[in-house]
Amino acid sequence: METHLSLDFGQPDILDPLLALDADGLDRLEFGVIGIDADTVVRDYNALESKLAGLSRERVVGNPLFTVVAPCMNNFMVAHRFEEAAASGQPLDLTLDYVLTLRMRPVKVQLRLLASPESARRFVLVNRKS
Repeated sequence: METHLSLDFGQPDILDPLLALDADGLDRLEFGVIGIDADTVVRDYNALESKLAGLSRERVVGNPLFTVVAPCMNNFMVAHRFEEAAASGQPLDLTLDYVLTLRMRPVKVQLRLLASPESARRFVLVNRKS
């Protein structure tokens, strides 16, 4: 029986609890999780996101998110927001409606972009529930 963690996609102050999770903990979440480092290389990729995106962890982890894995996010709405937050030293917690288009039919999602100046680890959360 699979158990899910009680973290919710829209939960306030979700960054610290995410940072505390290991790969198994991330796999128990009910939304997609893509964790990137300061160079935007994917370091975390949970099982749900892998399944729904159709991309294996082996293909994703260790590759740059915005140029190799998901170039459809390499724009002012997503990638640029992480750049701005890093340059300004400000935290980032932004939820936006988005359409994923790479390697799949267009899929409407909500993305939540999370970053903190205190951590090199950043996250793109993906909510495919309507």
